[in-house]
Amino acid sequence: MRVALVPDVAAAAAAAGSSGSRTFMPNSVAAATKLRSMQSSNSVLMVAPTAFGFNEQAAQDNSFMHAAEKPQQHSSLTAQVCAEFAELHRQLADVAGVNVKLFQHHLSHGTPDAVFPNNWFSTHGAGEAAGGVSQPTLVLYPMKCPNRAAERRPEVIQVLRQAGYERVVDMTGHEQHDKAYFEGTGVLVLDRVNGVAYVALSERADRGLAEQWVSSLGYKELVTFSSADCRGKPVYHTNVMMAIGTDVAVVCADSVPDAKERQHLLSKLSSSHEVVQISSAQMDALCGNVLELQGGKGLPVMAMSSQAYHAFTPEQRSVMRRHVAELVHAPIDTLERVGGGGVRCALAELF
Repeated sequence: MRVALVPDVAAAAAAAGSSGSRTFMPNSVAAATKLRSMQSSNSVLMVAPTAFGFNEQAAQDNSFMHAAEKPQQHSSLTAQVCAEFAELHRQLADVAGVNVKLFQHHLSHGTPDAVFPNNWFSTHGAGEAAGGVSQPTLVLYPMKCPNRAAERRPEVIQVLRQAGYERVVDMTGHEQHDKAYFEGTGVLVLDRVNGVAYVALSERADRGLAEQWVSSLGYKELVTFSSADCRGKPVYHTNVMMAIGTDVAVVCADSVPDAKERQHLLSKLSSSHEVVQISSAQMDALCGNVLELQGGKGLPVMAMSSQAYHAFTPEQRSVMRRHVAELVHAPIDTLERVGGGGVRCALAELF
């Protein structure tokens, strides 16, 4: 297991603040601490994959998944995924200093994908979106697959409600009312500082619900587009093709076939972030499924899988290191192959 460290954090900060060699306008370094607290969190909720297995329902439109055994007792697949998850948890909690709120699930819950909690809820701190979010907010989302909707367990929701969120936005009724879905920060990739929501439209990301979300949360702008993977299939979640940190963004622009949509996406990202463009093959290796977090020393880290880490080029890793103190990674190959999601999918930020 390797964790790449910035050799000189001060130099990294200076590089992040230098405008002489850049064409974009970075967020103010003088306000870096405040901005990072808006964009990324030191606390996350994770669900150990204690009843993990191949989810046939989700596989209908997730081409990143590969068939394997279904959830069952004494499963060798579950044991392997739990071992991978334990190392990811160690890297985040013990090495990076991220505060992890850990839950588990059981076969009786019927939730084989519970390890990906960011799809059914999100949290938002007061002042997010350039002040658009006026009070601490918890959002609950409508899920396409019934066994994913079941991940919204009452006891977990109760814990979240008790954490001090003054406002709860419950969008789950759309599952039954109009068969419309909007799967949390799977479909939402957020610039929490500037109040821009990016959404790749799909069966799991309804345009009308995206517009409703932006209006309800007080965000300033919605950027929508269509995206396809290297097999020509619609990208099921935005967070497999792009990610946004405080000052750096990762995106697979090649996955956006419409030239105008692609140009608008890149133009909007580059106006506030240094952009790392990845290829469709790198997206397939889940290089887009990364997440900026706050480490225990108050410095940002970028969390990713080892597959993604090694798929990034040295030059791309160098760009990211200008903006974060560590690139934290763990090998979760089985989870990625069978579950079709990476490290970002396994992390639900708590703001």
